[in-house]
Amino acid sequence: MPDKTMTADEAVSRLRDGMTVGIGGWGSRRKPMALVRALLRSGVTGLTVVSYGGPDVGMLAAAGRIRRLVAPFATLDSIPLEPHFRAARERGELDLTEVDEAMFLWGLRAAANRLPFLPVRAGLGSDVMRINPGLRTVTSPYDDGETFVAMPALRLDAALVHVNRADRRGNGQYLGPDPYFDDLFCEAADTAYVSCERVVDTAELAKGGPPQSLLVKRHRVTGVIEAPGGAHFTSCAPDYGRDEEFQRTYATTPWPEFAARYLGGDEQAYRAAVGRRP
Repeated sequence: MPDKTMTADEAVSRLRDGMTVGIGGWGSRRKPMALVRALLRSGVTGLTVVSYGGPDVGMLAAAGRIRRLVAPFATLDSIPLEPHFRAARERGELDLTEVDEAMFLWGLRAAANRLPFLPVRAGLGSDVMRINPGLRTVTSPYDDGETFVAMPALRLDAALVHVNRADRRGNGQYLGPDPYFDDLFCEAADTAYVSCERVVDTAELAKGGPPQSLLVKRHRVTGVIEAPGGAHFTSCAPDYGRDEEFQRTYATTPWPEFAARYLGGDEQAYRAAVGRRP
């Protein structure tokens, strides 16, 4: 089996302008922030970002890297609306395709199964259909004759996710209370890059949690990046919680000042700036 380990910068070097990139996690929970910071260090731009949005979306939007965002929300959880995303959106710096959370999930499922769309009830009777005039409905071919939204597949060029543990072959394990659909992001993508708190031997994965925790499969993974603290400042339960103090700093600091203070160097410089050790 091939060894898929690489650095965050090596993973991001494989991305190109204009790609559609899915980012796992949920809001301000288990986001692949080390990979996002590597993406910010790169020159990659013009992205379509597909995300249950959090600070990943806020940072990339503030840095002018997003052409279009596909998301049901952009939140920091304990801070309801992601402020840097909001500012970029109010300035008209990116296009937004906003859909219901369940529609987003069905779009990932359609892409994971290589289907053009999947029918879903979510969105019917709401303004989702009005603000997304390109959405279509389908009628069941069976006796019920029910109408559904035909949610198009959210196909990804690349997926970025963060998990608790992974092996060198690409098997990824989450140990917290929620997988946040990271497995679907990987399955919906042509390439997937998985950062983790710790790379372990394959046998250690079986000891660390039940089989249900091994959601990310090696055949879907292109690269594995060991990144202790790689979700900071979002949470990565049970390894650590969200850094609420630093999140408040992020949310209340103008973007140019925040970027200059914390994002001007590599990952080690970031750790030193925030006073965090692996």
